[in-house]
Amino acid sequence: MSFGRPPSINVGFKPAPPDRGSFPLDHYGECKVMMTLYMNCMRENQSTSTLCRELSKDYLECRMQKGLMERDEWKNLGMANLDKKDKKKPPDETPL
Repeated sequence: MSFGRPPSINVGFKPAPPDRGSFPLDHYGECKVMMTLYMNCMRENQSTSTLCRELSKDYLECRMQKGLMERDEWKNLGMANLDKKDKKKPPDETPL
């Protein structure tokens, strides 16, 4: 029974996963704090994302931890050079 729609509407329909880069909305605000920090940084820096990359990475990390996006390597997300743990320390000053 078609319940008011043509019976052929389901013929050949195959569901497909979402395109890469699309992910579920954060309906419960699980990463809202990170998103707000990032958006404030963008606003303060005239939408210059380079200055806000650390916050962007933190936001994406939150989304991956909460299952709001598929975990991926940072190099695939364009953030391989932002590893907080590997930041170089400034050289020690030596007395003359």
